[in-house]
Amino acid sequence: MALVDSVVRVSVPATSANLGPGFDALGLALSMRDRLTAQVLPSGLEVAVSGVGADSVPRDASHLVVRCINRALEELGEDPLGVDGSALGLRLTCENVIPHARGLGSSSAAIVAGLALGRGLVVGGSMLMSDDRLFELAAGIEGHPDNVAPAAYGGFVIAGHEDEAFYAVSSPVDPAISAVAFVPSTPVETKVARGLLPATVPHAEAAANAGRAALLVAALAGQPAQLLNGTRDWLHQEYREPAMPDSLALVRALRAHGLAAIISGAGPTVLAFATSRAERQALVARTPDGWVSYPLDVDHEGVVVS
Repeated sequence: MALVDSVVRVSVPATSANLGPGFDALGLALSMRDRLTAQVLPSGLEVAVSGVGADSVPRDASHLVVRCINRALEELGEDPLGVDGSALGLRLTCENVIPHARGLGSSSAAIVAGLALGRGLVVGGSMLMSDDRLFELAAGIEGHPDNVAPAAYGGFVIAGHEDEAFYAVSSPVDPAISAVAFVPSTPVETKVARGLLPATVPHAEAAANAGRAALLVAALAGQPAQLLNGTRDWLHQEYREPAMPDSLALVRALRAHGLAAIISGAGPTVLAFATSRAERQALVARTPDGWVSYPLDVDHEGVVVS
């Protein structure tokens, strides 16, 4: 095999996981994209970052995208790039738009983008590593497939794992459905939010949650009038309130007005579904002081390589 001598470009969407009752199972790709390029160099490592995280992410081989590029190269039998002892170098540029540590899948986007870049740097890489294999690698790195699946495939995806194997099944989304992401100024790390969850929940609440998750799949597919009922959650959102009280307050306020609002991923972003442009504009008007709102469509493409 050989490496390409041209620039490889990818873009990858933000994602929202859980979607209320679909804890660790449901994920949705959203129309907010990070854009990255990679190129083989004779030696060394150059990492340029603009936009979100430009002042905080590493510029060395510990950068998540660099690590995932090299994971893809390892999978394809190639030597790593831009690390100590490697024969060739790497130039990586990242134009980041997805907010970090806000529950919109920035880490999942980086993982999927890095694997896609690594595959793209190998001549014939797309024939040697299928999209499904890329997803499996991404899920293994991230640990939770509900965010990486929509980043890889786009749209609405039901994902999980059976023993050691990961799976992802796409499901349709009514074209009338869009969303608004309300992003607060303060981040919450996923491990902090996950650490607030109890080891067990009451059986009745688990059963109710399973029913609402099933209803949400139908609501997104073509019954948008059921979005409010379909996004009711008992498993995780209330338990995470100590880490994001303002987010839970916003969810409750929106739901009290009949709006299908949930915590996006591990939070603290709040995602609210809309079924018309007018409803989406009305949601934007409810943006709390100090927060930023993003009107978003469902992104049906997933990671795109050019």
